Amino acid sequence: MKLIFLSIITGAVVGFVFAMLKLPIPAPPALPGIMGIVGIYLGFQLYVWVAATFLK
Repeated sequence: MKLIFLSIITGAVVGFVFAMLKLPIPAPPALPGIMGIVGIYLGFQLYVWVAATFLK
């Protein structure tokens, strides 16, 4: 839970600084960004499964 809280705070600070400096937001649009994160997580889990199943 602490890691999630720190991630949210860090993201908010970065977003605030970028807005203050009038820079574009350093992230993809909301849904594609979320789907990219989900894809990375699923790929990682797929590797863990493949390694446990076939690379013993």
